[in-house]
Amino acid sequence: MSQRRNQRNQRKPRSPRPINEGWIPKTKLGELVQSGLITLDKIFGNNLVVKEKEIINVLLPQLQESVITINMVQQMTASGQRSRFKAVVIVGADGFIGVGSAKSREVGPAIRKAIDRAKLAVVPVIRGCGSKECGCGHTHSVPFKVDGKCGSVKIYLIPAPQGVGLVCADKVKQVLKLAGIEDIWSKSFGDTRTSENLVKATFNALKNAHKFNFNL
Repeated sequence: MSQRRNQRNQRKPRSPRPINEGWIPKTKLGELVQSGLITLDKIFGNNLVVKEKEIINVLLPQLQESVITINMVQQMTASGQRSRFKAVVIVGADGFIGVGSAKSREVGPAIRKAIDRAKLAVVPVIRGCGSKECGCGHTHSVPFKVDGKCGSVKIYLIPAPQGVGLVCADKVKQVLKLAGIEDIWSKSFGDTRTSENLVKATFNALKNAHKFNFNL
């Protein structure tokens, strides 16, 4: 008995389990990512659709999360009034941003669902120095004026010189900071008190930068 105990004590400690251990890819893209045969640049360069959150976990491990709002929504059903929580979350890293929202009976599951959806919606952010007053050539702002819309909210993101900072609403700042943008001017219209629409309009504006036609 004493020999067995000594053998157990001499066993090496287990290494911590990786985050995505046990992940079985369900798509061809997931298999390529797990095998290390494709990079994030190739995924976005070929407009491939990401359908598994583990793909983003592997390729963007530095992704940060931020909760924008948590609201209670009520719905009248045949069995009575039904209350649920709705969470709006943004995830981002230097040059990447994603927004997601989800509902659940409890706050925790709602946030986790929103994070998963935000990861599936991650897009690269086009950055540059589009300000005529600056012209430094660095990636501290946006390369040209872009606009986005969600509901009644419309926002314009205007390139600003280096050192100006983020001249915009607090919720818009959260999105731009995670995206890696340092200087910008903004104009917003509509019911900007609705934080969800304001954040999604900002996200839409950053996505619309990819639609710019340089041949015009």
